[in-house]
Amino acid sequence: MKRLLPLALATFTVGTDSYVIAGLLPAIATDLRVSTPAAGQLVTVFALVMALSAPVMGALTGGLDRRTALLIALSVFVAGNAVTALGAGYAVVMIARMVTAVGAGMINSAASSTAGAIAPPERRGAALAFVMGGLTLATALGLPLGTLIGRTDWRITLWAVAGIGLVAALGVAAGLPKVTLPAASLGDRLRPLRQGRVLALLAVTMLVFLGAYTLYTYIGPALRDATGGSASLLAVTLLAWGIGVLAGNIVAGRLVDRHDPARVLTGPLAVAAVALALTPVATATFVSALAWAAIWGVALGVVVVPQQHRLIALGPAAAPVLLGLNSSAIYVGMALGGGLGGLAQQWFAIAPAALGLPAAAVTTLALLHHLTTARRHASAAPQPAPSTREKAET
Repeated sequence: MKRLLPLALATFTVGTDSYVIAGLLPAIATDLRVSTPAAGQLVTVFALVMALSAPVMGALTGGLDRRTALLIALSVFVAGNAVTALGAGYAVVMIARMVTAVGAGMINSAASSTAGAIAPPERRGAALAFVMGGLTLATALGLPLGTLIGRTDWRITLWAVAGIGLVAALGVAAGLPKVTLPAASLGDRLRPLRQGRVLALLAVTMLVFLGAYTLYTYIGPALRDATGGSASLLAVTLLAWGIGVLAGNIVAGRLVDRHDPARVLTGPLAVAAVALALTPVATATFVSALAWAAIWGVALGVVVVPQQHRLIALGPAAAPVLLGLNSSAIYVGMALGGGLGGLAQQWFAIAPAALGLPAAAVTTLALLHHLTTARRHASAAPQPAPSTREKAET
């Protein structure tokens, strides 16, 4: 596992960078002299560019050995965060976030493929879980710590993220061997999108995160009544949410080994929809907000693992491509959610805490689509042939 540490650190950095802007949004809006919804579009654009650029950049760098690809990606990522921290205007910061997103998308795919290649077959699953666990750990620790660090100046958090990315790059350069993998063209990476069942599952993933990020992008303003504007209390609340996500992820891994992944997903989606609908009430006090954040975090944390299992079951040989598309669906949902939350505030003057209502509506739509998809796939599955005794009785 020692050689995998730089890879896990790289994914931890990407996860922190992806989530932390939401916790710093009020300070960013004030510093850049824009509205909070406008600042929220930094999250939207980052997620959208990351989702769209990942398969393209993966195809362009597919011929490079993985160590070189990771070093290029980390260099772009670190430079993008440094320019973000230095940016004096909204336009400069927006462009810098787009550049950072290109590097971030390359890091996730290159890190996972490298981990699978250098680990022995009997430990490949554990290696992938260890490396991609950096993203989950970022949710639990990186986000609240980044918010806490940036309470005096949000730019300090971006410098910290850039510094961790630089350490990860040094670790990759010093400790990772050259790994060459078969290159996949952009057409190969997008070919599964022609399958209706793949699209149906990706739509569930996208809708779930669209609903979640309609509110989460503006979580700082939404929790203002509960935290009284305190960055420390906001960090504690985000920590409760992150620990919930981590716990949900762990529980999901155990449940899908024993039960149908589609059934595992149903309950958490219902819980998430109810939790989001209760946001205006649940965020009225700090104590209730803590409980609400933990419950919502657990429900959301369950989602990814069952979806990954269902996609792999559709085409085990194409698992890396399918998982990459699922990752893109997550970031498309994040981007659309940030946009929807911003438009709801600008066009309909919806208060940040009230964004839980449209978020709950989208999550309910995700639940209904999931149930329809699961029922359709269950009815399409081949039924077991009757036994000789059953035939005789008939």
